[in-house]
Amino acid sequence: MKWNQFRLKTTTEAEDIVSSMLMDLGIQGVQIEDKIPLTQSDKEQMFVDILPDIPEDDGTAYLTFYLDEEDDKGTILLNVRKELEEMRSYLNVGDCTIEESQTEDVDWVNNWKQYFHQFYIDDILVIPSWEKVEPKDSDKMVIHIDPGTAFGTGMHETTQLCIRQLKKYVTQDTEILDVGCGSGILGMLALKFGAKHSVGTDLDPCAIDATHENMAANGIEKSRYEVMIGNIIDDEEIQDKVGYEKYDIVAANILAEVLVPLTPVICHQLKKGGIYITSGIIDDKETVVVEAVKQAGMEVLEVNHQGEWVSVTARKN
Repeated sequence: MKWNQFRLKTTTEAEDIVSSMLMDLGIQGVQIEDKIPLTQSDKEQMFVDILPDIPEDDGTAYLTFYLDEEDDKGTILLNVRKELEEMRSYLNVGDCTIEESQTEDVDWVNNWKQYFHQFYIDDILVIPSWEKVEPKDSDKMVIHIDPGTAFGTGMHETTQLCIRQLKKYVTQDTEILDVGCGSGILGMLALKFGAKHSVGTDLDPCAIDATHENMAANGIEKSRYEVMIGNIIDDEEIQDKVGYEKYDIVAANILAEVLVPLTPVICHQLKKGGIYITSGIIDDKETVVVEAVKQAGMEVLEVNHQGEWVSVTARKN
């Protein structure tokens, strides 16, 4: 079978957000090409010994995605262009030209596995199902995560920022809510850190299947982690189902543009004295999120950075 291949020209500044948008539209397996130099962490995760000699970053990125013959190509591309135009109001998305071509069928199910290997987040080993834990890692906390349709393997700086904050604030009595739970990694690690119970919400129905599959791989019972689909910002039914003044910790690894309207709402889910952990914040949006947290009546406890990403941790007074 032939596949329709699309190569979208954008900017390195926007590549993560545009890639997330494509996945939200149901497009899976987005390939990113840019000239951003590999870091030492990248080398370790990709098992690269020598950095390739690549040209200096020119700020351009290409996102390649595929649609099969049964997909409604016209509607999907129309939605992609509409989302890109809306992004222009707050983000430099670049030219956004889309080149179309065709490619032969390949083994998409297994070929991508060569790019994802086990890696460490401090003393935590994140490992996919097709690799084994080696004896040298017997002292590590292990979490099994398979990359899939839902975001969150732990490789991204924003997820790692959240994980470190959870480790710091979780206790054996913690009830935690993860808004935008994706693969379920934060809720599951909170349980491994000793939390009593986790709840996750997400807009993408794929999050339920992804989280349940990862829970099974980690031996976590469904009674310990409940996942709900819906927009907690404006869906009162989801707000009621999640519950009010119920959580010791609320985590939200989402874009700053979503954190701003989320923050005053999520105060109602937090217990008094509860901890609010946010991430997914590009560095030039730090002040916007900090101000949103303060305006919601919360006390900022920490602002942490990793690469160009920021995490803001606050307490409900």
